[in-house]
Amino acid sequence: MSSSQYAEPFRIKAVEMLKKTTPEHRREALEKVAWNVFQLKAEDVYIDCLTDSGTSAMSNRQWAALMMGDESYAGCESFYRFEAAIKDLTGFPFVVPTHQGRAADNLLGRMFYKGHNYKFVVTNMAFDSTRGAAMNFDMWAEDLLDDPGYDSQSYHPFKGNMSPQKLEDFIKKHGREAIGMVIMTITCNTNGGQPVSMANIKECGEIAHKYGLPYFADAARCFENCYFIKEREEGYKDKDIRDIAREMFSYFDGATMSIKKDGLVNMGGYFCCRDEELYHRAANDNMAYEGFQTYGGLAGRDLEAIAIGMYEGSDYEYLKGRIGQVEYLGKRLDEFGVPFVRPTGGNGVYVDARLFYKDIPPEKFPGLCLAADAYLVSGIRIAELGASAFAVKQPDGTIKLPEIDYVRIAISRRVYTNSHMDIIAETLGELYKSGSPNFKGMDKKDWGRADSHFNSHYIPEFK
Repeated sequence: MSSSQYAEPFRIKAVEMLKKTTPEHRREALEKVAWNVFQLKAEDVYIDCLTDSGTSAMSNRQWAALMMGDESYAGCESFYRFEAAIKDLTGFPFVVPTHQGRAADNLLGRMFYKGHNYKFVVTNMAFDSTRGAAMNFDMWAEDLLDDPGYDSQSYHPFKGNMSPQKLEDFIKKHGREAIGMVIMTITCNTNGGQPVSMANIKECGEIAHKYGLPYFADAARCFENCYFIKEREEGYKDKDIRDIAREMFSYFDGATMSIKKDGLVNMGGYFCCRDEELYHRAANDNMAYEGFQTYGGLAGRDLEAIAIGMYEGSDYEYLKGRIGQVEYLGKRLDEFGVPFVRPTGGNGVYVDARLFYKDIPPEKFPGLCLAADAYLVSGIRIAELGASAFAVKQPDGTIKLPEIDYVRIAISRRVYTNSHMDIIAETLGELYKSGSPNFKGMDKKDWGRADSHFNSHYIPEFK
């Protein structure tokens, strides 16, 4: 397979210079933030792979659209272009804008969980924002990922699938009255940006609806998911990405989206649904948190950029180049034997921390050690999404570790070149070969809600 197949489908028109720092500077920077890479200043980072959320490079058409932003408080023209794009690509008739996905998650929680005695939200695998929103209402997000999704080294085309059998069994065991809703995350961020098949989306929706449960999509990376359906699922090879998206959303009652991912913008989100009464409730509720129903916490210029970004993000040639770059990084890491989630997913490469640093026990957070090492060695920022991010402190004080322990190398859309991928691969390759040059492990000083890892302090055990 030639490298030209994955050539970027764009040319660069503006550049931002990167800053290189010394190892001494980087060590001092990490010490100041208690070894938490989330707390580093961006100016001290060379290649930033912390997240793909809001870090995309906008196109010339998007930048031009900013000047068309109508900043009227109510009824701005920009909203109607935003609304039309989302209606067209999702098929949902009712759309409420929010400033980002987390706001949409919490709107969903207020709409469906508040005032009820639900115990669970059921997911294929919850990300921290979904789990955090559930915990705000004294609920737990239960992961029902199908078994292949837990094995980082085996091949399966749709490792993001929810297990229909687990879903049915869970509902029968706990009863419909204990469950707030079923949420399918597409793609599944927590276990490697792994896609969910159309067949699985449909089947799980049928089970949810059989028991009268609302069925929603967490659609932050919906177009990447559609790309994988087109490439890997029988019957979709000749279908357009946008038609695949419309079918995919047709199986859901509604969706939330952090448009900061597949919408190719720096800020934005939405809540959408089919039920008009639910829409009016959502619009009224959202007023207290995000703003009037035609801006929802976003400036008119943001709405304009989103209206274009949703179409650019669902373009097949763009997706082929974007996901091809992630595959390229995986191939380079493979040359060094680095253990990562296979096959590579949509938004980045996820390294299996327990296989990478086998001598660091899970309770000592090998993923945190890897993230710190990568920064200290080369100024690369990557994110631990495993033992620290998803562990839970039990009421008796014991720590329940998650089944998976990954470090995400998130690739920003239309930002870096394959030369940057080479630097990342070579850095991690050397670390995998040598072992951690710095750490025996780390301890987590503070525990809180599901997303406490953003602000946690860590105490290293040095070699």
